[in-house]
Amino acid sequence: MLETLTVQDSVELAVVERSGFVESRHAGAAVVLSPDGEVVTRLGNADALILPRSSLKPLQAVACITAGAVLEGEQLALSTASHSGTDRHASVVRDMLTEGGLTEDHLGCPPAWPSDSGTRDELVREHGQAARVRMNCSGKHAAMLRACVATGWSTDGYLDPGHPLQAHIREVVERLSGEKIAHTAIDGCGAPVHALTLTGLARAVHRIGTASDRSPFALHRVAGSLVRAVRENPWTIEGPGRPDTIAIEKLGVFTKGGAEGVMVMVAPSGTTVALKMLDGAARASTIVAATLLSRAGALAEADVAALGAALPLSVLGGGDVVGSIRPGSGI
Repeated sequence: MLETLTVQDSVELAVVERSGFVESRHAGAAVVLSPDGEVVTRLGNADALILPRSSLKPLQAVACITAGAVLEGEQLALSTASHSGTDRHASVVRDMLTEGGLTEDHLGCPPAWPSDSGTRDELVREHGQAARVRMNCSGKHAAMLRACVATGWSTDGYLDPGHPLQAHIREVVERLSGEKIAHTAIDGCGAPVHALTLTGLARAVHRIGTASDRSPFALHRVAGSLVRAVRENPWTIEGPGRPDTIAIEKLGVFTKGGAEGVMVMVAPSGTTVALKMLDGAARASTIVAATLLSRAGALAEADVAALGAALPLSVLGGGDVVGSIRPGSGI
């Protein structure tokens, strides 16, 4: 059986301090690439396989557009999002479907309640119910369906690993990462998710994050347009008050968190970081990624400090702040 990095492969990436006592540690691995794509920092075993989870979405989105889905602006940004299910998110996803002659019933992701608490509470008051369009991956699924419609592929079974769309996504993932896919699993939303090394994921996201929407090469143009759409519409990628959205707003980065403690982040200079928290916890991923970019000279320390103050990193005791979640000694 294939598996991810081990405890022995890991370093301390973050700690949780309460009243002057370190009560928890997050171990994992990370890799930092320079603006020209060279490895400048390796922490832990960056060549271990991981399942990128939603950090794979930028690659899947690029594949959907190169397969024929015509999306721009907010719709393009939603194609790579793990959104919080607000009314605004749901409205854009519905438009993506309607413009392709599709309905919510075509979505293959499971019904879900919004993760945005205000939206969820309002739906409960209105006697609403869980819906596929509210599921955090619905934008990705809408983009997949639009690619099928544009190319003439059947929308039935679009999540099957053997479907032509998924075969195309696999090819794009291998092309961007420079790796042959070692294993394919099924993500929480029902779509295939492909195992890559942490370095391979970093390489792929670096290629997307440094692409120009004016490139003579179609794949690069698509990637450049995707990054621009996300930076211009940071609310789409996750939602108000959420780590990815906050990081984009404050630092101008291109970033995408994934389940089980995966994170990718590209600074405006092109410096790129990919990391995996071994225990699967995501609470420190954003600040660790930004700190690694700062240590590489790609972000100002003051800007990263301001980001940390905006993220939910405080440890509370009796309602008062008594500590914090912060980068660990391993970085």
